[in-house]
Amino acid sequence: METLSFMRKLSFIALIALATTPSALASAPAGPAGGILGQLIFFVPLILIFYFLLIRPQSQRQKRHREMIEAIKKGDTVVTAGGLIGKVTKVAESEVTVELADGVRVRSVKAMLADVRDKNAPVPANDTASS
Repeated sequence: METLSFMRKLSFIALIALATTPSALASAPAGPAGGILGQLIFFVPLILIFYFLLIRPQSQRQKRHREMIEAIKKGDTVVTAGGLIGKVTKVAESEVTVELADGVRVRSVKAMLADVRDKNAPVPANDTASS
């Protein structure tokens, strides 16, 4: 589903870039001032493409991860960046203690937690997992 949304955004941005490019290419060459305008017409859509396809989605992902990390509480099931699944037993300012098995507890930096699951929420199937 996310790939379909990505493809729609990409096609929309490509359409905008194609719509603005022919007018810049078809115009007669002007003096030095026209060259700057032509360069702006080329670079503005390029910058917009980079913003909407790379910068904005990454900042949204970082914001969701930061909110998820701040909302960790005792009893949550977490998945570490290394793929270990455990239950949170203690939450500190920048660390959490995770119980992986009976009597096996590890300390982990909060930022290295990849996912937080509610203790009662079912585990999603691989094909429907949100990223």
